Amino acid sequence: MPEAKIDVLIKEMQKLSAAIERMAGPAAASNDWDAAECFVWAPATHHLQPVARPNRIELSLITGVDHVRDILLDNTLRFAEGFPANNVLLWGARGMGKSSLVKSVHAQVARDTSVAVKLVEVHREDIATLPALMDILKTAPVPVIVFCDDLSFDHDDTSYKSLKAVLDGGVEGRPSNVLLYATSNRRHLLPRHMMENEQSTAINPSEAVEEKVSLSDRFGLWLGFHKCSQEDYLAMIDGYAQHYGFAVDAETLHAEALEWATTRGARSGRVAWQFIQDLAGRMRHRLEA
Repeated sequence: MPEAKIDVLIKEMQKLSAAIERMAGPAAASNDWDAAECFVWAPATHHLQPVARPNRIELSLITGVDHVRDILLDNTLRFAEGFPANNVLLWGARGMGKSSLVKSVHAQVARDTSVAVKLVEVHREDIATLPALMDILKTAPVPVIVFCDDLSFDHDDTSYKSLKAVLDGGVEGRPSNVLLYATSNRRHLLPRHMMENEQSTAINPSEAVEEKVSLSDRFGLWLGFHKCSQEDYLAMIDGYAQHYGFAVDAETLHAEALEWATTRGARSGRVAWQFIQDLAGRMRHRLEA
């Protein structure tokens, strides 16, 4: 065969190989468990992206939820030590520290034990890819907490089935080194009006939403968060002020904090933190751990 034709054939083969690679998509990335304490699940590449600086605060700064804090901390400690522990649903009022508590408890346990327990966040829109994530996590050399923030489902959303399979474990069973923590503003993960609509139009109203409502029942622990009192709100403010060393007298601090809450129309841990950020900015004070 002439050399020119061979060159043409090689180029065509190279083009074909490149096209096949594009069709196959990106190769799965390798995951390094030593890269960080926290990761974010990227389903497109089956990659656990390390988070160099997790967005979290000291556990001692989360006040007003002492009872649920202690329960979650104990559950996480047992899991890290290899003892039985439950999947957890943290539900209730907005801004009361549900996601902050998960991240802070993980940090505390990782610091206070010799076990390198990891936290892997799964975005709400990636719930359907949980089975693929479980395939990776079941071979992990460390215990892993899978964390989904602000979890909820619409009435026509079928991705809840993937979560249900993970919670139930299926035939294979949930990996012993994996636990799932989720936060939601809804106790049953569905808005009430959708539950009522399905019940009113169903042949058997008592079974219409049973499959979806029972999803929350598959979490062994339900931890409720409720709106905080003025006393709890000011205790949060005092805790932040002391931790970050603000030189402001208590009377002035409380007056400004209450005015801030009034303009927001709510008292919560989130509102307290937003006030502290505003105060720090006005005082040219850096919020460093």
